[in-house]
Amino acid sequence: MRMAKWPLLLGIWSLLGGCAAQHSWTLAEGQHPQAYQAKVTRIVSGKFLLFLPSGFHEHGKFRYPLLIFLHGSGEAGDDLEKVKVHGPPNFVSSRPDFPFIVASPQSSSSRDFDPVELNLMLDKLLAKLPVDPDRVYLTGLSMGGIWSYGWASMNPERFAAIAPVCGRWETGDACQLKGMPIWAFHGAKDDAVPIEGDQAMIEAINACGGNAKISVYPDVGHDVWNVAYADPQLYEWLLQHRRPGASKQGASK
Repeated sequence: MRMAKWPLLLGIWSLLGGCAAQHSWTLAEGQHPQAYQAKVTRIVSGKFLLFLPSGFHEHGKFRYPLLIFLHGSGEAGDDLEKVKVHGPPNFVSSRPDFPFIVASPQSSSSRDFDPVELNLMLDKLLAKLPVDPDRVYLTGLSMGGIWSYGWASMNPERFAAIAPVCGRWETGDACQLKGMPIWAFHGAKDDAVPIEGDQAMIEAINACGGNAKISVYPDVGHDVWNVAYADPQLYEWLLQHRRPGASKQGASK
């Protein structure tokens, strides 16, 4: 397993005063509405585990499918070994023939992922590796399942399909996901991320004309990921999908 070492650089926090739009303010006695505007940039860096399948050739003709895995809140921090506890990072070292490139970013926060960091990581992966951009898939568990919905709803054009595990999201964003195949997994006895939020999201996506389904395990609690990620049908299902309107030019593996 190789780990990426490049920083994700967006810039340095600064006010670019020369580029900022100038707003005239009403300077008169009393209270009046005002406005201001300026451009800001910031340094963005991140760490992730990178799995490359057996037979990988950086300069080969094949374009590989990419699976991005988002961990749960318990694996946040700065110790990448924690990311190996659950999901694909847990088993890929013993399955060198796993047919995806797998990127597993680590959030420094136990509350959420930063979509700016995630998008920059994906940009780097697409630029540096022979990834098929029409076969980028997203999955995650608990906090990562929540942000599988979240990141995909913010950038639906980037993913061919997603598989949230014990996740949920605001149903007001459901229609952003109507064009994306979604397979969610949830334990009926989950008391950490109650299933009702996930079911509501699936129903809302389908009400918008979407293509979403959920597998519910009646005797399983929050740790439904042990069942979901052990099911080979999940990976077969992912590989059936490409981004809508995707070009089939070029070889893919």
